[in-house]
Amino acid sequence: MKMSNMLVSTLREVPAEAEIASHKLMLRSGMMRKMAAGIYNYMPLGLKVLKNIEDIVREEMNNAGAQEFLASALIPSELWKESGRWEAYGAEMFRVKDRNERDFCLGPTHEEVFTDIARNEIKSYKQLPVNLYQIQTKYRDERRPRFGIMRSREFVMKDAYSFDKDQLGLDLSYDKMHEAYVKIFNRCGLDAKCVEADSGAIGGSNSAEFMVKSEVGEDDVVFCTSCNYAANIEKAIATPELAEKEELRDLNKVETPNIKTIEDLKNFFNCSNKKMAKTLIYRVDNKVVAVMVRGDREVNETKVANALGEVIELEMANEEIVKNATGAITGFAGPIGIKVDELLVDEEVANMFNFIVGANETGYHMKNVNFKRDFQGKVGDYRNITIGEKCPCCGCEITIARGTEVGHIFKLGTKYSEAMNATFIDEDGKSKPFVMGCYGIGVTRTMASIIEQHNDENGIIWPLSVAPYHVSIIVANIKDEKQVKSAEEIYTNLRSKGIDVLLDDRNERAGVKFKDAELMGIPMRITVGKKIGENQVEFKLRKGGDMEVINTDEIFTKIKKEFLNEGLKVQ
Repeated sequence: MKMSNMLVSTLREVPAEAEIASHKLMLRSGMMRKMAAGIYNYMPLGLKVLKNIEDIVREEMNNAGAQEFLASALIPSELWKESGRWEAYGAEMFRVKDRNERDFCLGPTHEEVFTDIARNEIKSYKQLPVNLYQIQTKYRDERRPRFGIMRSREFVMKDAYSFDKDQLGLDLSYDKMHEAYVKIFNRCGLDAKCVEADSGAIGGSNSAEFMVKSEVGEDDVVFCTSCNYAANIEKAIATPELAEKEELRDLNKVETPNIKTIEDLKNFFNCSNKKMAKTLIYRVDNKVVAVMVRGDREVNETKVANALGEVIELEMANEEIVKNATGAITGFAGPIGIKVDELLVDEEVANMFNFIVGANETGYHMKNVNFKRDFQGKVGDYRNITIGEKCPCCGCEITIARGTEVGHIFKLGTKYSEAMNATFIDEDGKSKPFVMGCYGIGVTRTMASIIEQHNDENGIIWPLSVAPYHVSIIVANIKDEKQVKSAEEIYTNLRSKGIDVLLDDRNERAGVKFKDAELMGIPMRITVGKKIGENQVEFKLRKGGDMEVINTDEIFTKIKKEFLNEGLKVQ
């Protein structure tokens, strides 16, 4: 492509709305333009990168035996009602009505659609296993779209669904997808780590996320400093710290005027946070639930939701609900006599002795409280693991880093096939539900994550595998006929060898062209300048290294070497 014919405009200033590197650089390099909050148009340069990523995804999915399919983005409500998710999915779903007042949604995900296809098209175990995938735009009405295409309301996703006759078949399909995902992210130049994850609204028994470490990541990821254990903090198993055993003391109510926070209590009682338990009250759909954790811990709301079963909405209770449950203002809740539908007690609290809690009376706390003797509740792991705790696998220390999810794989089992009566006839002539898996990759988020890992103060540094162009040829002086003619000859020659080339033939200063090439992240740059009369050009890599002066007959050899260094093929 010649830049004189190309629709592209770069920005020198950082857009005020952009908060993270990928968002800033995609706008500055002219790869996308904002249309509304969380909604972007992809310009030609950005679309080329997106298509390159899609091609990698498509090739590895095909190699793994999956078949490409394309479902409608407009889905009738009946399918979602069959699975029970029409109401359960919540406010993120874009819901629309047609002219006949029938309900539809813009697909946020496609489990129901693919299950419907399977039950209509697959009749016998002889047709199994089947893995169908699509690369398609999804729609989710994010409450707070941010970070450009990291969290947007419209995004491109690859979603695949496997159908097997039994659990063993699902395990094999799951492992194939895991292997394919590793290859995809490696080819995209991403350092992505597979971690244990919560299945969330998708459901199913097991799931894993592919996370990219990022300072601006929206998830906390737990890593063991010794073994290979890694998990999203929502899923990470917290190992309870055992309290020192004590003789049980008499329960005692203590007046604590104007004391509401754990820090206030710590100073008032002159004790450690570890001698206190806080009781947090939630509204969970139509129920009121209290959760107890140690004073220095934080509640893990995902674990709470999982413990309660099917949950549509979970939020902190308002002052009125707190007053009805405790008889006190916020800050004095405790487990003794609390009026809630369910009390969840973190296992760490269940093993504490003579601790302090709210008295369910404004201005009072209870001292020397003990589980079982003074109150009952459902014991479990309801808290976030913290840095320095023990790994649940090997007992060594864990650490926590921020991460961004780029892929997620699920073992759905029969969750959707049973709900939607999607069955096949097995070897014995019996009707059985499909055993399903679900596998997603955020294609647009992958694009942004690559930029987050590959950039510097001058712009993007695309890996060759996904770059919009492999080489940028810059004509230093567009008025020099020799330079223009030689640049076009090099351009034509490289294109004939399968190299994607951007020829900057604009009537601009060389410095402007250099800055744009660096901002756009083109991996290799060839400058045709004054030395072209000696059949020499300047060659420079975007990812570092000094500028070299080489002969024109060395150009292809240099380029081929860079392809080989990244494990890519070239003619």
